[in-house]
Amino acid sequence: MEQKSFLHKLFGTTPGKGVQPKEAIAYSVAGFGQNFICTIIGSYLTIFLTDALLFGADGVTVGAISGSMAVAYLMLGTRVFDALNDPIMGSIVDRTRTKWGKCRPYLKWMAIPIGIMTVLCFMPFLPAKATSTFATVAVIYVIWSVVYTIADVPYWGLSTCLTNNTVVRGNILTVARLVCTLGAGIVTVFVPIITNGVTAKFKYTASDIALILSDKADAIAKMVESQGITAEAAAQSFVGTVRAGQELANADMLKITYFICAVVLVAAAIPMFFYGFKNTKERFTATDNPPSLGHNLKLLFKNKQLLLIVISGVLGGARMVYSYTGGLYFAKYVLQNEGFYSLITLLVVPGGLVASVLVPWMSKKFTKKWSYIAVHLFGGVVMAVMYFVGYDAPWKLVIAAIGLVLLGIPQGVNNIITYAMIGDTVDYLEWKTGERGEGICFAMQTLINKIGMAVGAFIGVISFSAAGINSETGFISAQGADTLWNMLVLSGVISMFACAVPMFFYKITEKKQAEMVAEVEARKAQAEKAEITQ
Repeated sequence: MEQKSFLHKLFGTTPGKGVQPKEAIAYSVAGFGQNFICTIIGSYLTIFLTDALLFGADGVTVGAISGSMAVAYLMLGTRVFDALNDPIMGSIVDRTRTKWGKCRPYLKWMAIPIGIMTVLCFMPFLPAKATSTFATVAVIYVIWSVVYTIADVPYWGLSTCLTNNTVVRGNILTVARLVCTLGAGIVTVFVPIITNGVTAKFKYTASDIALILSDKADAIAKMVESQGITAEAAAQSFVGTVRAGQELANADMLKITYFICAVVLVAAAIPMFFYGFKNTKERFTATDNPPSLGHNLKLLFKNKQLLLIVISGVLGGARMVYSYTGGLYFAKYVLQNEGFYSLITLLVVPGGLVASVLVPWMSKKFTKKWSYIAVHLFGGVVMAVMYFVGYDAPWKLVIAAIGLVLLGIPQGVNNIITYAMIGDTVDYLEWKTGERGEGICFAMQTLINKIGMAVGAFIGVISFSAAGINSETGFISAQGADTLWNMLVLSGVISMFACAVPMFFYKITEKKQAEMVAEVEARKAQAEKAEITQ
């Protein structure tokens, strides 16, 4: 009985009335599994292409461009294409009519297709560096993005179908986002530890490299004299020759390891989709006159408050580049251990958890709008300090670590508040037009997420290329390391500040949302009364 009371208090639900804790938990479980799949693709498909399939090696091309740039364009192009599909999927959701509702059934229908396409993205038997390999993975990735969208849009739209109480919905989303973050965190933390462990025997330590250069000192001097190149270039040539065979073995082991990780995560995630489907119930959803895509797009542009959130999300696409592929490249090539990427991820967690727990209080005390603005301005200041301090000394890395802990605050708040704010814009749209449009509205949230992932992956691979990293030899120069750091951190500074600007024009407060819901309910009651009278 105490546990039941605690859960009702946690979610703000009422025993026997409306949405119940069991549904909120099931909703979170589905998100937990979804983030297993989303994270293995979003965080590791890029490095699978550059480091396991060696499209990041010197001299590798796809058509007329370098392999690393081809990967960058693939990540950006596919994600933008995927994001543009979200409004279409949102319209399909709004037109869906089944005995289970319009959002829930997609959790059931799409679990297995998503799992299959995720595993296929990491096929280990494809030959490295081959243009045909790149084309194969590109096609599979595009199909994966479409299949994932078919489940992702209705999953987030489901939160508005469970309840129209903004406080309860906010609490449910708070817990769901915490659980989703946990799911993503498990993948982000443990996969690099696993890949670093299984490939360690194929890597040279700093002492190994120093020994090679010491043995070849005379030959390096002669090469500098005869070829007129720098000592650094000559040293890179010798180390690269020796390491080439080891890196090929490393790449082969990476292919197998990422494939196994994908299979395990998919096997764990699929039952969670089904659990979420079985244990939730839709209460607030339209039943008649399903809207067309054109009609939904018109609704979208009538929802000006939602468009402000979308603009903010797009401008904030680079605020978390450090937590995507770029951070993994920095750990692997600058810190010389991709396992440190797990530490980068973990450092963000404490601030994120604290912020996530405080979101309901912050929303009530300061409103969602001002909480969102404040934490992103704070995040911009933190990243600016990190940028100017740098990373090339132990004490500077300590400052960077503290900065990552603090950056968990805007990350945690953003992960929850934007979903709750979009839920409020669904109520705003119903108040303004008489139509809710959950599908098209929450399609904008998934669009924001995908734009963020696209920008994160694109900047990460562009930084990889600009830094002159060779994935076949593992070489990066001191200047290249500086370039990687500057691009990753400075892009975050700009994005943090930029995303706060549109929200100054956002007008939905907690009080306004409650008034809108009450007015809509009064209209419905009046309409029902008039219908009975007739």
